[in-house]
Amino acid sequence: MFTISPTRASRRALALLGLSTMAALSGCSSILGEGTGAAAGIAGTAIANKVTDNATVATGIGLGVQAGAKAALAYAQRQTRGEEQDAIAKAAGPLAVGKVASWNVKHQIPIEGDARGQVTVSRLIGGANLECKEVVFSIDTPADKPGADPLREFYVTTVCRDGKQWRWASAEPATARWGSLQ
Repeated sequence: MFTISPTRASRRALALLGLSTMAALSGCSSILGEGTGAAAGIAGTAIANKVTDNATVATGIGLGVQAGAKAALAYAQRQTRGEEQDAIAKAAGPLAVGKVASWNVKHQIPIEGDARGQVTVSRLIGGANLECKEVVFSIDTPADKPGADPLREFYVTTVCRDGKQWRWASAEPATARWGSLQ
């Protein structure tokens, strides 16, 4: 049986994990994903080496720390995407067909830059007690050069009224944009 006691090495490993995660928060998602896994692996190894000499237990600790870090990153990414989807649905809800509105979101978890774009309603969908809209929206990335137009990517999705709120209704709206985070 082993016990975990806070040692200087394990505190340093946890600090390294925290610093690596915070430093990577503003990076692109592939670097963020790899960096989180690598930092968790380093931290897990440092902790495991101080806790036990048993290779099997050390491997389990390392894999557990790495799995926890990756799960935390996936959660943060889902939260970020949810914020974007809510902002788009909120902007599209009051629009009539053909009207255009801007949307934007300032992320609560800063793993990516804040997002913005425009949205328009292309058609109404539904019937009695089911009010939905097909919308076309853009994700606008600021231009590299001052004065240049932003880079725009366009997507199509569906939003539906849920009481007084409009909500994102598509399960897989744009896998190139959101991957399998739905």
